[in-house]
Amino acid sequence: MEAQEYIESGILELYVYGLLSEKENIEITELAKNNDQVNQEIISIEKAIIALSSSFSPFHSVANFEKIKARLELKHGKLVDMKPASNWTQYVGWAASVLLLLGLGYQTLELTKTKEAISTVGNEKNKIERNYAYLGQQNEEMKKSLNIVRDIKNTNVTLGGQAVSPTSYAKVYWNQETKTIYIDAKGLPTPPKGMVYQVWSLKLSPVLTPTSIGLLDNFEANSQKIFAVSQTDSAEAFGITLEPAGGSPTPTMEQLYTLGKV
Repeated sequence: MEAQEYIESGILELYVYGLLSEKENIEITELAKNNDQVNQEIISIEKAIIALSSSFSPFHSVANFEKIKARLELKHGKLVDMKPASNWTQYVGWAASVLLLLGLGYQTLELTKTKEAISTVGNEKNKIERNYAYLGQQNEEMKKSLNIVRDIKNTNVTLGGQAVSPTSYAKVYWNQETKTIYIDAKGLPTPPKGMVYQVWSLKLSPVLTPTSIGLLDNFEANSQKIFAVSQTDSAEAFGITLEPAGGSPTPTMEQLYTLGKV
């Protein structure tokens, strides 16, 4: 904790009131020795206690009393010396001021605890709200994925791994009525930095003709790994290649990861 934080926290008042534990007292004492700002603040608090107690039990010093006495003798003649009154009122003033300051110190401590509790509750509330929003989003994405998989109008095309990545696989969900296409890329490894997967619809005859129908952007961020790509009304096969970011005009066959016939 920085010096200014000690000063603003109210712990120095508790130190002066004697409300801290022995360990805390030692810590503050050592800090005051090494930090002039903290030491001056402690002195200011002590002076405030003395000033407050004096307001409960005002008195004049002996020197001031003699000056006042001399002036009165010059004006009205000789004064009759009186015995000084008992100091019990002074002690009552000190006791009252100490009790007042102890109460103030207790209230400061409780206020600090309350502020910390409110801050903790607020942080927890924000955390819960963020988690709730995230889970809601994940739930919606899961529903969408299930709807795609369960749609009986979709033609399912399985894409198997090729030479560059034999263990890779993917699946195409193609609704030939609406021409919409979704790619399930769960079986593809995360692409290297600066690279992206590109999906191709293929006509196999009379000659192989590839047409790009989209990129699998933000691959890592997509937790379901379900991607919507461009529509097509005719395809005899589908393939996925690994291309430089932004895609390529023609597929890089050496980087053909998956391929499958309709």
